[in-house]
Amino acid sequence: MTARQIKLGAFLWATGHHIAAWRHPQAHVKAGIDIDHYVALARTAEAAKFDLLFCEDAAGLREADVSIASQTSRSIGFEPISLLSALAVQTSRIGLVSTASTSYNEPYGLARTFLSLDQLSGGRAGWNLVTSASPIEAANFGATGLRPHADRYERAREFAEVVTRLWHGKLGASGHDGQSFSVCDPLDLPRSPQGAPVMVQAGASDVGRDLAARTADVVFTAAQTFAEAKAFYDDLKGRLAAYGREPDDIKIMPGVAPVVAETEAEARAKYEELQELIPDDVGVALLSSYLSISDLRRYPLDGPLPELPESEGMKSRQALVIEQSRRDGLSIRQLARHFAGARGHWRIVGTAVQIADELQARFEGGAADGFNVMPSYFPGELDAFATLVVPELQRRGLFRRDYEGRTLRDHLGLKQPV
Repeated sequence: MTARQIKLGAFLWATGHHIAAWRHPQAHVKAGIDIDHYVALARTAEAAKFDLLFCEDAAGLREADVSIASQTSRSIGFEPISLLSALAVQTSRIGLVSTASTSYNEPYGLARTFLSLDQLSGGRAGWNLVTSASPIEAANFGATGLRPHADRYERAREFAEVVTRLWHGKLGASGHDGQSFSVCDPLDLPRSPQGAPVMVQAGASDVGRDLAARTADVVFTAAQTFAEAKAFYDDLKGRLAAYGREPDDIKIMPGVAPVVAETEAEARAKYEELQELIPDDVGVALLSSYLSISDLRRYPLDGPLPELPESEGMKSRQALVIEQSRRDGLSIRQLARHFAGARGHWRIVGTAVQIADELQARFEGGAADGFNVMPSYFPGELDAFATLVVPELQRRGLFRRDYEGRTLRDHLGLKQPV
């Protein structure tokens, strides 16, 4: 039995992560507004001893074209912190992580909300810090447009500093009076049972990695190949010393979208069934939004991806997609269909043994500390991972058979902050 074990997150996303998941015959179409559905998923993940549940968020529609937005796997859904508060009383051990933007919140209110969730759950909360990269979101908050990438991260750096000081009771009598924020009072809550809620980030640009090295406990990322995953892992871990931190102070958990079955042929058939459900318009629109281009449909869909200016949105995801299109020689249509399955994250199709082999190779090869699991559709693919892959990882001594602690920091093996 190895002392170092894989960390697992269950990434919740209404009907599933595949963009056409809502069209799958076994999917629950109204999943986004069915609390019983989410409770069932949470209990499945907790029974399988996952470290955490993760809820992503965007404060606006996913697509500007409502006819397209309504055909995606998450066209409706609960505000995630409210959802996780409900799930906190239906679970007892699994971590509860939600996204919240530094662009459209204020530090005091966000710090108080997450610390409340942390107290309600007995020390199981985590905040996924994002700067938000969608012009659609910006328009919902009175902004004239998306702030430049560097400005968003400068605001995020100060935001994270203020939140951390509030959580640790270190605001002091003078409060905080900075470039973007002014805060006078401490929080009206005691410190977290785990010292402070876990700080999670997903930015992969250079400035995003630097912010993570400074403040994050967990980093979610996207990497298609082992080489990409290894390069990101080594780069981020290598930045920690500059902030007086050690390599194990951050857990890097790339996203993975598994499609698993008893045989490889069955798994391939499941995957192809999902791919056949993707309308071209929806797949291309999704790809356009991640590449920060207004509409790829004006280019020949069976031609190559055009040259694109550098994005002010998701810089790292744009670079990942462009690299894949060039590396694999994919047309816009092919790239859109591939991208629609997991939004640029790593996809594995196969048996439990094959998937465990792939996860083990990246984990033991120094490319990941764990994985944020992104089932293609719910509840089927989460059930399949929990009943097929988790026991295989446990058999190899790579994943826990039971929780050893009570808090999210306990599960992740993170030191409690002083």
